[in-house]
This record gives sequence, structure tokens and C-alpha cells, in this order.
Amino acid sequence: MAELGLSVTEAARRAQIVGATIGVLADVGYRQTTFTKIKERAGLSSTRLISYHFTNKAGLMQAVLSTVVETKSRFLTERTGGALDPADRRGYLRAHIETSIAFLRAYPECVRALTELAANTDDADGWVMTKVLVDDLRVHGLARQLKQGQAEGVFGEFTPEVMAMSIAQAVDGVAAAYAADPSLDVETYGREIAETFVKATAP
Repeated sequence: MAELGLSVTEAARRAQIVGATIGVLADVGYRQTTFTKIKERAGLSSTRLISYHFTNKAGLMQAVLSTVVETKSRFLTERTGGALDPADRRGYLRAHIETSIAFLRAYPECVRALTELAANTDDADGWVMTKVLVDDLRVHGLARQLKQGQAEGVFGEFTPEVMAMSIAQAVDGVAAAYAADPSLDVETYGREIAETFVKATAP
């Protein structure tokens, strides 16, 4: 489906550029990602096509981050069959952890691109909201869920931000291990880490 205000062709071209950008970010890193390399990966005739659709680097990186977030959200929905109740705090916590770890294997380029975006939020030409959204995706959004669960009596006493950061770091640890050993059983890691934190947050 075309994005609002775009023709099907324009939406397809934007998606092509964003996909190529994610690939370049994953392959060579943020600092080495240029419009020229994106053009070559996407098979475009000119870098002007990138500027036409996204104006500048900030606009392109905004689209990349939005795409990664949407991809992960869709992945969660697919894994849970769309039946996950947002009010089920324990279920959400388990699904969040298992999905975050399974996502490492299902969408490795998205994971590496997100890592590069998170590590380069100081880029003056990048999107100014990158740090805010990456932090919310990794920690703050989950911390809000944990805090709400505490208010409902579902979770015990702990500092939500600390617990959310601990979960994020556990996922990062699996990401590093998986990068070193692609044969790693990420599904098992996901289940066991999820179970560990479900127990750690219990009343």
C-alpha cells in the first residue's frame, strides 16, 4: 500500500532506498554510509533520487528508524498471532524479550542498522530525534510497562528503569554472542532469559 500522498511507484522507490540504506548501515557502519553507496546498493541512476525522496540525511535516517521500529512491531504481532493483550503485563514482558532476541536472527540487518543509529546519535546531520526514539525502543517503553504493572500489583518492588536497562543489556549480550556464533540457539536463549526476568519481576 502506498504511503499517504504517494503513488504506488513513489512508495516503492522510497522503500527500495530505505532497504538499501539499512543494508549499507549494516555492512559498513554509520560513518561510512553515503548516498553514493546507497545509490549503488539500490541500483539507482543518481543520488539525486535519494535527495528527491528524503531531502537530506536526517530525513532518510528518520525513515530508516521508523521502518526498523515498524518491522519489529509487526514481528511481535506475527509471533503472537495478534492475540497479545496489552493489559497482560507478564505476557507482554515475556513476548518483548523473546521477540527482541528472535528478531536478532530474523532481521540481522535491521538489528545492526539500529545499533549503528544508536551509536551515532551525535551526528549533526542525522535526525535529532534518533536518541529519544532509540532509548524509548530499548528501555523507556518497557520501563513504562513495568511501572504500570507495579501499580496494578502484577510486578514486585524494583526500579523500572534499572530493570528495563538490565533486560536491554541481556538482549545486547545475546546479540554479541550470536554475531560471534551464528549457530547459537537464540530461541532457547530467548525463552530462558524471558523466564529469568519474569521471575525477577514477580511480586
